Amino acid sequence: MPQPAAPAQNPNRAAETLLHSAFAVLPALRLIRLVRRTGAGVALAGSLLLAACSQPGAPWQLTNVSGHLPDLDFALTADNGQPMSARDLRGETTLVYFGYTHCPDVCPETMARLMQVLAKLGPDAQHVRILFISVDPARDTPAALHAYVDAFDAQHALGLTGSDAQVESLARRYRVAYQMEKRDPDGSYEVTHSSAVYVFDAQGRARLLATDKDTPDAIAHDVRRVIDAPA
Repeated sequence: MPQPAAPAQNPNRAAETLLHSAFAVLPALRLIRLVRRTGAGVALAGSLLLAACSQPGAPWQLTNVSGHLPDLDFALTADNGQPMSARDLRGETTLVYFGYTHCPDVCPETMARLMQVLAKLGPDAQHVRILFISVDPARDTPAALHAYVDAFDAQHALGLTGSDAQVESLARRYRVAYQMEKRDPDGSYEVTHSSAVYVFDAQGRARLLATDKDTPDAIAHDVRRVIDAPA
């Protein structure tokens, strides 16, 4: 006798559940590196992608996190050495990425991909800001961040840093996992970190999450929709 089909899962409930379950794996970073030299996305981004974007007829090409993450809110130090808060970005669509300037591959690859997104947006790029938030504040001084983001796009990209406590609190707010790895004999080290890009609208509301699997075309398509959406 055929078994009845299982009821379809609500995509919003699935995304919410996976956000909490992904955040719960943070302690496992002591045992597992989420990001090596492969450029792979983190479990958070991948699981959310399965939850939202695999749903039939999903309206977004990226992962819709509306209602599942808090509004953009921070108080950090910008790459010009001045204090900066989320209020300074109201009216702009903001793409947030957590990384560090000594990152050997994933961070520069992600930033380069975001530059492609800006190019595809054309004139709409004037409404977009990219925040590169350091998860390595010990080395990422404002001057170091300024040189790093300027190498990509001085007009749209901003570097942000803060104290260890400030960065840790902000990362926890957005379910970002990171951990400093064991130092090499020469004193250098890498930082394991999540690789997703968070998209916030002009009112500072969390709207979308992009992974390393999302193409620049897909990101530009959805970011343009966020820019054009009514307040």
